[in-house]
Amino acid sequence: MPIVKASPLAQVPPGTLAEFENANAIYAICNVNGGIHCVDGTCPHAEGPLAQGALHGAILVCPWHGWEFDVRTGECEADESCRLNTYKTSVQDGHIFVQLP
Repeated sequence: MPIVKASPLAQVPPGTLAEFENANAIYAICNVNGGIHCVDGTCPHAEGPLAQGALHGAILVCPWHGWEFDVRTGECEADESCRLNTYKTSVQDGHIFVQLP
């Protein structure tokens, strides 16, 4: 599985999220109190752009219909069958790296 450089850590301070694209796929990087998490960047409900949503603690809220996802597990608050893929992350030399499939 490839490990890709996603973003400088300074561009994703605690409590924020950012979008990055790799090989025509979109991902959302979330900083939960200094813990970096990466999930699919498109909402499985209606394909909303998740990185344009809000991050409340570990809960990512889709900007289109308010669906909520736990970025640590990918679980959806409204529908257990609707979940996000999660991806391993690491921080090295001030950059966020993501392990992609």
